[in-house]
Amino acid sequence: MNILLTGASGFVGGAVWQTLRQRRVMVRPVFRTPTSALTAGCPADEAVIVPTLDAATDWAQALAGVDVIIHCAARVHVMQDNAADPLTEYRRVNVEGTLYLAQQAAAAGVRRFVFISSIKVNGEGTQSGRPYSADDTPAPEDAYGISKAEAEAGLHKLAQEMGMELVIIRPVLTYGPGVKGNFLAMLRWIQRGFPLPLGAVVKNRRSLVALDNLVDLIYTCVDHPNAANQVFLVSDGEDLSTADLLQRLGRALDKKARLLAVPVWLLHLAARLLGKSAVAQRLLSSLQVDISKTRTLLGWQPPLSVDEGLEKLVEHQR
Repeated sequence: MNILLTGASGFVGGAVWQTLRQRRVMVRPVFRTPTSALTAGCPADEAVIVPTLDAATDWAQALAGVDVIIHCAARVHVMQDNAADPLTEYRRVNVEGTLYLAQQAAAAGVRRFVFISSIKVNGEGTQSGRPYSADDTPAPEDAYGISKAEAEAGLHKLAQEMGMELVIIRPVLTYGPGVKGNFLAMLRWIQRGFPLPLGAVVKNRRSLVALDNLVDLIYTCVDHPNAANQVFLVSDGEDLSTADLLQRLGRALDKKARLLAVPVWLLHLAARLLGKSAVAQRLLSSLQVDISKTRTLLGWQPPLSVDEGLEKLVEHQR
């Protein structure tokens, strides 16, 4: 089996590439520049260089002899987007670029297309006891989520018309070696002993997924017969409150998390006044997913527990 992997220098794609190489799978990694391939440690004769992902990208050479595509490349969620029209930019890469790749793939005889989407296709948060499921009607709220939902819809139509198998995976917040953003910030705050005003955030529940668990599911979906033409959600299988997550990060760091019990309503108010409501949404509210379909249909279980995933992240940071 020959696999074409896009986004091989990214957080998820890079981990997928390393895993496929370790398992001696024939993989053709795609990088944006020769420098990114060199940084990732990819031999020049293995790397495919594709500078842009849009409706004009020619994939003919890269697709020769390919059986399966794992499509990780994307314009990722940007916290402070400076684009004049963010949705147009997301669509150019995540929708138009993805669908043009899929069209060329189907024409070249590629058997299966594994698309790494996002839980933002489902929405931005859940009510208590009502987790998202893989078969819920999409309800994206931001430009990134909308672009991923539109890409999914286009891929479904294209796959049906051209007879190519489609697998869609929607990860939740993913953590592991190389993680950035709020997760890395929280780890550093605890590491440095900063007091955090999140000790009262004990009633929300967030689903997370360790990078190793996500990669394992992607690998499973490459050739599992039951994965064809399905949508899967993925998590570690244990949902945590924000306070519990910080305490477990502290244990992994062998350092007690200093948490102050500031009322949640006051945190929401402060976030609104500071223009940080989106950050508060992620820290204070719930987002849970039901992975029973993933477990049942694929016979899949997360290889790592939450604590094992956090320990691996901490070990890498050290």
